[in-house]
Amino acid sequence: MNITIHFKRIITVSMGMVFLGLSACGSNNKKEALLSAEKPIIVTVSSPSSDEQKEINISGQVESAQSANISTRVMGYITKLLVKVGDRVSEGQLLATISNQDILAKRAQIDAMIAEAMDHLKNAQKDYERFTVLYKQQSASEKELDNITLQYNAAQSRVEAAKQMRNEVNAMLIYTSLIAPFSGIVTQKLMDAGSMASPGMPILTIEHSGSYQLTAAVPENSIQQIQQGGEAFVTIKASNKNFKGTITQINQSSAFTGGQYMIKISIPDNQKTGLYAGMYATISVPVKAITSAVPSDQVLVPIACIENKDQLTGLFTIGTNGTALLRWVRLGKVYGNKVEVLSGLEKTEQFIVSAEGKLYNGAPITIK
Repeated sequence: MNITIHFKRIITVSMGMVFLGLSACGSNNKKEALLSAEKPIIVTVSSPSSDEQKEINISGQVESAQSANISTRVMGYITKLLVKVGDRVSEGQLLATISNQDILAKRAQIDAMIAEAMDHLKNAQKDYERFTVLYKQQSASEKELDNITLQYNAAQSRVEAAKQMRNEVNAMLIYTSLIAPFSGIVTQKLMDAGSMASPGMPILTIEHSGSYQLTAAVPENSIQQIQQGGEAFVTIKASNKNFKGTITQINQSSAFTGGQYMIKISIPDNQKTGLYAGMYATISVPVKAITSAVPSDQVLVPIACIENKDQLTGLFTIGTNGTALLRWVRLGKVYGNKVEVLSGLEKTEQFIVSAEGKLYNGAPITIK
């Protein structure tokens, strides 16, 4: 009887162990299935020994080298708007007119003032000439001559003041006829005929046709490697163009560009056909590595690759099972946009430069 009970207990324990083993295997299989179902993150890798930057890749835009906002200095209704967007205009061509009846009325008043002042001047001149003769004949006193001379000079001043007022009105009248300052293309029409034009408010925008250039923003950690007069290789997909340009201007301040330094790149004349202002361009600027003063045995990695957590620093490397592995490292001196790794990474060991997704320790990866 005891033997039978003992045998049953052995069978029960054995079945329990088998069940636990099967459960553990099922759990492991589920974990492996989840890991295999997770989509790998595409990454770009490099190594310290081969990570010398040969070029800087930036984005840019085609713009006109010369553009102008056409506005007026007087307030009034737009009576005529003679052009539309896309029209080609010539230098000196009339573009729009502003109502000028009030200015014409003002000029008529000033013309009447000038006529009146001229009559007073003629009368004062005759008195001055007559009293000059009388004074020489000692028939008029010096005081009388001084008074007449004063009246004559005052009449001359009134005439001159009236003429300058007319010049001012004529200058204002010019601003009621808007003309093209150079030959180009109308790219914007911001108002229509009948709208109220205000001083300084743009009505039209004109861009010089054929004077295209590229403008691009360079981050501050790369601006020291950009030189004026240097080459830049440009690709404009919209017009299927690939050409070599020249850096013609480097802005020395990033105060109003969000920490980016704006540069200008010239476009060869034979490549300007088919371009439109606003087209996007991919720009590659060859640069010289700034690590020539760095000892060859140092391990350098881009600062952008460094991960910071509390007071620890690290970077992602490649694990043995095709996953991302966060490696803690100790950093040293900074050289431009790179930093020295004192320990934690070998010179020939690969690390992840960029990823098309959020990296974490153990994430499955695929090398691009």
